[in-house]
Amino acid sequence: MSLKLETAESSTEWRFTWESQSHIPTLRLFLFNSSTTPSTQCHNLTVHLSLPHSLLLLTWTADAAVVSLCVPMPRVLLDDESPVSFKALDDHIEVKLALLLPVDHSIVLNFESLLSLGEMRLDEDEDNGSKPLSVDSDVKSLSSRGEVHFYCRSCSYKLTASPLSTFVEMPSVNWREVADNWFGNCCCSFGEVSEKLVAGYANSYTSKMGVCLVSATNITLCKDDLVKCEFPDSGVCEKRDNESDTSGECGPNDSELAPGSNVGCNEIPKSENKEKHVDANYKSDATEEEDENQGVLHRCSESDCSVSESTKEQNGVGCDDIESHAQNYDGECCSHHLSESSSEQNTEILKNHKYLLNGYLENIFMVRSSNLSVDVEWVEYFCPHCLSLLGAYPCDNGGRLIDGGVRWFKCNIGTSLPVGGTRDIFRKYTLERMFANQLLECAKDQLSYRTVVRDLKLKSPMLHIVLINTNSWSGTGHCLATQGNTKPVPKIDLHPVIKVLFSECSSSTEAQLRMLEDSVTKDVVEEVFMLTNQIEELIKSLSARRDTLPPSYSSLEGLSLSSMPM
Repeated sequence: MSLKLETAESSTEWRFTWESQSHIPTLRLFLFNSSTTPSTQCHNLTVHLSLPHSLLLLTWTADAAVVSLCVPMPRVLLDDESPVSFKALDDHIEVKLALLLPVDHSIVLNFESLLSLGEMRLDEDEDNGSKPLSVDSDVKSLSSRGEVHFYCRSCSYKLTASPLSTFVEMPSVNWREVADNWFGNCCCSFGEVSEKLVAGYANSYTSKMGVCLVSATNITLCKDDLVKCEFPDSGVCEKRDNESDTSGECGPNDSELAPGSNVGCNEIPKSENKEKHVDANYKSDATEEEDENQGVLHRCSESDCSVSESTKEQNGVGCDDIESHAQNYDGECCSHHLSESSSEQNTEILKNHKYLLNGYLENIFMVRSSNLSVDVEWVEYFCPHCLSLLGAYPCDNGGRLIDGGVRWFKCNIGTSLPVGGTRDIFRKYTLERMFANQLLECAKDQLSYRTVVRDLKLKSPMLHIVLINTNSWSGTGHCLATQGNTKPVPKIDLHPVIKVLFSECSSSTEAQLRMLEDSVTKDVVEEVFMLTNQIEELIKSLSARRDTLPPSYSSLEGLSLSSMPM
């Protein structure tokens, strides 16, 4: 009986996935085909390593045919003295190789540079996303360019009217939680001093013309720096060299936006801003203080400055004395003396930015429930040329722009042409990588590995995701035939991924949704909020990556198994 050799076309039906775990010197191969049952159809299975060609050769007989496949191997340090372990299972063939060093070892990660194989390979390493995402690195790279334009990743349309040259790193999401430590045990750490310092710190990150604020997931630009961003009759952002207003405020109450568009409405007169946009409680307190102090606003803490006029006359102690005492320790941050104009300005600042003080100052890509504000509505911002989603901007309940800043997600924009090229600083950012990194950060902070992702506007659950493995490295592709194959052997790199279980809430039953909501109430499941478009894209990506492993690995406890690159 003659045997025929399988063709190159049939070999591509076989898919492979290399997988390894951090700190474990073992490399596993999953080889599978939906139309083949290896345990009963793959006879006389043999596995051979071809190290000079970086290939793994597999051969077996099935239905009077010889099947011979080639699997490209990733860059690893193999232990050639250890035997190759393999077995044919119901839905896949599994091969295990012993390594000299784990795949995340520094020697392996810098293997090419240690061998001095040239700079070209190092550039490729940056392109394939093997290096972690870093805000500090982004700020340094952007600043080193001098002047930078931003482009739509979908259509390469130039989004900025003029190049930006000033780039500022935004603080972390939980910066407000450590604000009380800024004074330490200073004797002047009383009442309003800390509040004023926090407000001043927040206002230092207000949108300004020519300034780009950079965070882990997005950048914030002043609306006046954008092209075809129509805000008819709106106020303009403050210029950097404008010294008449030290707040750095970027027209926070100057525009009124139409929901779902990048369009604003008429400017609100400045005389009306104070009446309409100053917090009611704060304004009431300020008005009382102004009446008592004849236009000079002091707003001292009750414990330190609640001194009557008669007491001050008798004892000679009052807010001014405490002010003078505080100034001896800190000439600026501890100062309580404000002119009437600066007091009004500070009042407006606190109102306009109080929504942004608690987490919104930095991250709109993934909003935690603790940072959510019912007073802020995020309106999606689209590319004026191709209408693809770029980011969002914050409005109050009246539809007015809060701070004049537009947030763009790094995964939706580029910093140079061609977009995605080697000079594009944001080329490493994808929706999946950004989500995976934010999910890990949230899990570390909240000590919860179960998360429900809700729609930012409707607050309805859309995705349930469970983090099960944060130490995986993976690479996947299709097999090659040993005969009749003219294609070059593809290069396979292992990338860090997170393993997750997920389910789309729209397909869940009412009972499952009730259980999920009950888990959220009991703080068993953490909840985060994202834009609808991004959640839908994440679900598509997670569903597509289910095929990287055999069917026996596709689900667990009613949830689908998938992975996301880090």
